[in-house]
Amino acid sequence: MSNPGAVIAILLACGLTAVAASQPATSRVSAVPEGGIPVTDEETRRACGSCHATDDKHIMTRISHRRASPENWELTLRRMMSLNNVNLAPEAARRILKYLSNQHGLAPEEARPAMFDAERRLIEYSYKADADVQQLCSTCHSMGRVLNERRTREEWSLLLAMHRYYYPLIDGSSGGFRRSGGGGGSANAQARRSAARQEEGGERRPPDNRQPFERAGDHLADAFPLRSEAWTTWSAAMRAPRLDGRWTLVGHQLGKGRVFGEVVIAPDPDSPDSFVTRGQMTYARTGESVARSGRAIVYTGFQWRGRSSGPQDASPTWSEVMLVERSGSEMSGRWFTGDHAETGIDITLRRVSSDPVVAGTDLAALRAPASGQRLRIFGANLPPNPAVTDVDLGHGIRVTRLVSATPQVLTVEVDVAADARPGPRDVSVAGFTTSAPLVVYARMDAIRVVPRSGMARLGGAAMEPRLEQFEARGISYGADGRPATADDLDLGPVEARWSLEEYTATFKDDDVQFVGELGQDGLFTPAVDGPNPKRSGNRNNVGDVWVVATFAPDGGGAARPLRGRAHLLVTVPIYMDWSPRQVGQ
Repeated sequence: MSNPGAVIAILLACGLTAVAASQPATSRVSAVPEGGIPVTDEETRRACGSCHATDDKHIMTRISHRRASPENWELTLRRMMSLNNVNLAPEAARRILKYLSNQHGLAPEEARPAMFDAERRLIEYSYKADADVQQLCSTCHSMGRVLNERRTREEWSLLLAMHRYYYPLIDGSSGGFRRSGGGGGSANAQARRSAARQEEGGERRPPDNRQPFERAGDHLADAFPLRSEAWTTWSAAMRAPRLDGRWTLVGHQLGKGRVFGEVVIAPDPDSPDSFVTRGQMTYARTGESVARSGRAIVYTGFQWRGRSSGPQDASPTWSEVMLVERSGSEMSGRWFTGDHAETGIDITLRRVSSDPVVAGTDLAALRAPASGQRLRIFGANLPPNPAVTDVDLGHGIRVTRLVSATPQVLTVEVDVAADARPGPRDVSVAGFTTSAPLVVYARMDAIRVVPRSGMARLGGAAMEPRLEQFEARGISYGADGRPATADDLDLGPVEARWSLEEYTATFKDDDVQFVGELGQDGLFTPAVDGPNPKRSGNRNNVGDVWVVATFAPDGGGAARPLRGRAHLLVTVPIYMDWSPRQVGQ
């Protein structure tokens, strides 16, 4: 999708041989041992064919030797349009993106480990297969972007060469693509290579003197090849998804708790693999009810990408990223909003038939002993006139009264016996059961603040801020009474009191005065970006603080209020956005 002469110049600048660059494109393709995936879509061939040559078998240079997620293909299309002057109307770009994602995409087994990237989760991911490759790639972007790629060996080499051409400083940077001194590499890398030369099985390994980018190319080609058994199987079995119908919604939003509801999905008559949605969801803790409607498209038969919004103009638009299971009866993922996607809901949708469905409960835990505890059970097609004996919560929990009943919610009162065994409990209504939506406990021993390590970004003046939401969760140490053991019980969110405390990272630290504000809902809002004349040295408002939650259990057995804390780093704005773009409607 660029000037052919510029492509050759790029290859030469990246150290590729002049012989390879001067060969006809078709001969280079035929020499690739792994073969390629034919590009059968005429619109894609027209849009890309001025730069990517096609042979008589519809094998296109570069494109036929790559598979990727919808987000990665979209990044490629954006780059082609912004840097290589490709002119595509939005509708044409969407059709090409859909074709490439479907026919040059990933199998479910390949996409699942990297879902965090499309779901815009801020997590600490560690690529354990090769720490050097992770350092090489994640210096600039999420490792998830790499996990969402499959290429031939030559194509991986060309990708690394493209990086070195566009960003020449990466060769000499710390942890960069190339080391000076004849392939020495870092001291740690040298130590690893020295250890690898030790005897194994009576033989000595030769020294590995390859440059970091050469090692990375070989590893990526072996770990993420174009051809795989998973893709061969899925591409043969892939079909248009049939998702129309009713679906129960179960979710959790950090700081707001459990969410229940229903989504109705209908096919979009104007677009195959596309759907229109309408739904209603309720926050169990507050009773807040939210109506939403939207549109979605499913790529590669299983990758749901959609957007939805409420009826009011001021209602935020939520991006929806979910993976549809092979059974077609369940999908799960994350719905998120905000410029940095910090506000999100973990979502699971399950198909509803005519049978009752028990989705979950508003409470995450019941304390023993207790009497007259009110519990709401959410679901679909619940019996309209159940008897108290139709609701079963297991040994030691007795349903004493039915308060109200609708097809979506049953409200009951329960007594919990003193000898009720602590641990997870199933909930059954008229013989239909959901697994472990609540636990029984005798004592709350601690509270835990999640996330344990958070990050916020200054903003509001020149850049957009990134907020951080915290949640306090009750913890019971279980039968052994010891923390961090297998029988610990998560008791769900608690209504804690929030505060900030100094995290002493430097002498005479004063970060807590300047980094921002923590609301009593656990939401941290950072201060504005830029120099602050009220701070010593006219510094900006970055810093480290403790986020502290304090909670006094009501009859939970604790002698004094419980405290938990998490570390929060408040750092500079994102001046260069490496995040994946949201594809879909």
